[in-house]
Amino acid sequence: MSITTEQIKQLREETGLSIAQCRFALEEADGDKDKAIAILQKNATGIAAKKGGRALGAGSVAAYIHTGDTVGVLLELLCETDFVAKNPEFKAVAREIAMHVAAMNPSTNEELLEQPFIKDPSKTIADLVNGTVQKFGERTEVGRFTRFAVK
Repeated sequence: MSITTEQIKQLREETGLSIAQCRFALEEADGDKDKAIAILQKNATGIAAKKGGRALGAGSVAAYIHTGDTVGVLLELLCETDFVAKNPEFKAVAREIAMHVAAMNPSTNEELLEQPFIKDPSKTIADLVNGTVQKFGERTEVGRFTRFAVK
């Protein structure tokens, strides 16, 4: 089956991944967008594992204050370079994870990574981090986080 430029463009807009990754996933899925997305998600784990030995020399700190000002989170999302750390999309992922911490109150990084993402329960926080690795091509992990709540 021939994959069209329009199909690649749509998948790229939806996932934010490279043209090459989108094209290969669509080819493997015979043009089926849903199957291609599943392939890309599966590939994200393998990509993250390959980058596991790289040094984390940069990152971004995200703050999230929940409506009502009674719960807040500071979260550190680490990456390899300041180029990625300063990217608005990377910062948005850090904020999304901070928002999740505010809602779900995990006690450890391990517990956080295993939890279904509050905005999309079909993904875990680990899936979200692995997708970030796939998107930016850098090792990424959640560093420290602290949740504050008024009692």
